[in-house]
Amino acid sequence: MSEGSQRKSLIAGFLNCVRHTPQNPALELGDLVLSYRQLWEHAGRITACLNSEVSASEKLVALWAGRSVAAYSGILGILASGRGYVPLNPKFPLERTLYMLKASRCRAVIVGQECQELVKSLVRCLDAQYTFLAPDEACKLDPVLFSPHRLITARSLTTIANPVDPRVQEDDIAYLLFTSGSTGLPKGVTVGQSNVAAYMAYAAERFGIRPGDRCSQNFDLTFDLSVHDLFTSWNAGATLCPFIEQTLTPATLIEEKELSVWFSVPSVAMFASRLGMLQPGVFPSLRWSLFCGEALPASLAATWQEAANNSILENLYGPTEATIAITHYRWSSERSPGESAGGLVPIGWPFAGQQVRVVDEELNFVPEGEVGELCLGGSQVTPGYLNDPAKTAKSFVRLRDQGDKLWYRTGDLVRQDERGCLSYIGRRDFQVKINGYRVELQEIELVLRAAARTEMAVAVPWPFSDGSASGVVGVITGSKEADDKAIISACESRLPRYMVPSRIYHLERMPLNVNGKIDRPKISEMLSDWSEA
Repeated sequence: MSEGSQRKSLIAGFLNCVRHTPQNPALELGDLVLSYRQLWEHAGRITACLNSEVSASEKLVALWAGRSVAAYSGILGILASGRGYVPLNPKFPLERTLYMLKASRCRAVIVGQECQELVKSLVRCLDAQYTFLAPDEACKLDPVLFSPHRLITARSLTTIANPVDPRVQEDDIAYLLFTSGSTGLPKGVTVGQSNVAAYMAYAAERFGIRPGDRCSQNFDLTFDLSVHDLFTSWNAGATLCPFIEQTLTPATLIEEKELSVWFSVPSVAMFASRLGMLQPGVFPSLRWSLFCGEALPASLAATWQEAANNSILENLYGPTEATIAITHYRWSSERSPGESAGGLVPIGWPFAGQQVRVVDEELNFVPEGEVGELCLGGSQVTPGYLNDPAKTAKSFVRLRDQGDKLWYRTGDLVRQDERGCLSYIGRRDFQVKINGYRVELQEIELVLRAAARTEMAVAVPWPFSDGSASGVVGVITGSKEADDKAIISACESRLPRYMVPSRIYHLERMPLNVNGKIDRPKISEMLSDWSEA
């Protein structure tokens, strides 16, 4: 690869802050505050270990940790070694974590103290040799239990005093994330250094994060919006303030930490509103309020804007395959209520340098004002799915009169007005947002059918409103397994918590539409009737 294809790594901004503003606070985790220099001391030990103990051919390293020093320093340490990171979620079932680890082909895993019991179960399921790195001093793991794998503990680590920018190529993977898959298996999305560099460059210009800013961190590290949290903050020398679920509500976090930048899914704001926390002027410290991950109701945007009356509110949109977010809409209390079709805030216009097209089922462009599927193009669009050319070819397509350029088919139905502004209408398929997570209902149904031992099982997002849901229920017929608790327990062993049905409903027969397909809208109507009864 040519010298001209080399570029700065995602971590370059952080390392620059370590050199020039080392005493500035980088991470405020509960009562613990780490400066840029102190955070690098943790990360540098991991970098040194990876450089000396892991083959240079290993381009991805897994990270299994919660919101802890090990998690944040682990990401930085991996990136500083010139590798990409693969976050694993401690809340996910072991079977799903095992699949993600094997699919990524990682052979090195960084383990936080909070996962030390989980990793004992994991090692018994591995059929290849792995290197495990436990950087926490308090982590008590016995190397004997890991045989034939390697366990490297904190006692063996030494730091790199002065950080050096890693040499990366533009097509090197910065991180690998897994999204819900319609075949029952998660899809690995490879996000290149060039993809995330394009996003970060635009975000830096758009939002102007600066030293002194205090930025929220609400998203799980397996959710790509977390990349925005971490690196718009650290690239600018700001302070990252993660939300620790056990101690605060998100609204309390804003007040106690005096945050200036907020980023979350709308569901978090809905929760705060229901608790009566969004009184006018309650968040005077905020200068940016950003929402993404699911449809944003206009009524909620208006309420939040009154609560954060000094902030600029923006609605962002973008799938993982287009790197974090790729369109934006800035809320105006005077103009936006009238522009919010169906009560939802528009998703707006593409970032500078990125492109959108609205097409029909044959991928022909549709006229302004008509509903069609949104396709995305530009430097943020990722190369495709890891080791899955068939799925990649299905979702990354060429459009007529657009040459060889690849466009990502989002499956989202939108309408574009004469100004080019996009409004979200719904999904083309059965993919939905549950608490901000993108979920294929078919994946839940595959697990539900096996758990209930029936061929007729439907997963229904419920309750469902404004394009997203706060949970899911299962509707089944002909089940040989009548114990609903056992069915739910079986689902819990294979699915993340947000995908597990909260309740099972039994029908004598499934309602069908005129085409002989399961009538999902009818099932939703039935659920509504049952909930009101």
